[in-house]
Amino acid sequence: MGRLNWGLIGGGEGSQIGPAHRLGARVDGLFDFVAGALDHRPEAGREYGQRLGLAADRSYGDWREMLEGEKGRKDRIDLVTVATPNATHYEITREFLKAGFHVLCEKPMTMTVEEGEEIVRLARETGRICAVNYGYTGYSLVRHMKAMVARGDLGRVRMVVAEFAHGHHADAGDADNPRVRWRYDPAQAGISAQFADCGIHALHMASFVIGQQVERLAADTVSCIPSRVLEDDAQVNLRFDGGAVGRLWTSSIAIGRQHGLTLQVFGEKGGLRWAQEQPNQLYWMPLGGRLQVIERGEAGLSPEADRTSRVTIGHAEGMPLAFANIYKDLSDVIQAVNEGRAPDPAADLFPRAEDGLRSMAAVFAVAASGKADGVWMDARPPMFR
Repeated sequence: MGRLNWGLIGGGEGSQIGPAHRLGARVDGLFDFVAGALDHRPEAGREYGQRLGLAADRSYGDWREMLEGEKGRKDRIDLVTVATPNATHYEITREFLKAGFHVLCEKPMTMTVEEGEEIVRLARETGRICAVNYGYTGYSLVRHMKAMVARGDLGRVRMVVAEFAHGHHADAGDADNPRVRWRYDPAQAGISAQFADCGIHALHMASFVIGQQVERLAADTVSCIPSRVLEDDAQVNLRFDGGAVGRLWTSSIAIGRQHGLTLQVFGEKGGLRWAQEQPNQLYWMPLGGRLQVIERGEAGLSPEADRTSRVTIGHAEGMPLAFANIYKDLSDVIQAVNEGRAPDPAADLFPRAEDGLRSMAAVFAVAASGKADGVWMDARPPMFR
């Protein structure tokens, strides 16, 4: 099984997310980084790409040039990652899918529900993979949580509690800081700030682990810093299609919280707790039993967990390796598509365009519910109702 060719759009020098993608895509030797359009400044992007080892003729000035350059090549890229500003995701993803490329798009996949539905239809029509980078679901013990729920260890899931709260935007004096200001500006961020940025990670992880999709929600959204138009804190009540109840809190003004992505699942027969800042431990409490600490890499875990653990027990695995597991999934599934066979079920877990669409529908439902003082809203996209 040979390596696949990979290209990156965005993620240029100084980018927060670019290094994680470059590490994740190449750590297992499954992809070669062969093409990129890395910066909105064409010459800066070309120069940086060549410093990273791209050939001059495949270090492109913008995504349109990259699309035209790659379409006609015999050694064209097999997968392109879209890591550009949010408002550009839809157009770039749409055009690369139309041209027959597999795509991994950063979240949010689109800015509207209608755009999301178009991407889902286009991926289905073309038969191309459109994945969305809810990369935290790549963690080994998150995969093990999902496996435990699926095999019935918890019994019927009653409640899921998800959080993604940090305090990095808590300073009202940052009102004019351009790195912060745009996130709360509807003209640049869209209809939602904190929920669209972080809350959808927590929501997707909850759905991923319990295997249920949110049907209805009711939200309390606030701008704790009054100068902000969009919310910096949200509390959301959820009802899932399999009967589970959900509670979700997301905030950017929670001083003392650093990253803050946590998930708790409570069932009839036990409960689970995991935190992204301590990803090597999963806490499991069986009903009537004693609290157990499950360690990443220990013997006897699920195939889903074993497949996504690379480093020996007791050593930390971080976010780039969680991203690497998404890329590993995509490599296995693309190879299966190329060979006309079914993929390994343990590899077929990457987030899809349908997940990106459900997230965008939830963003609009949260915004509408928050404006209506917490009225319950249908959180499903129209095409899934």
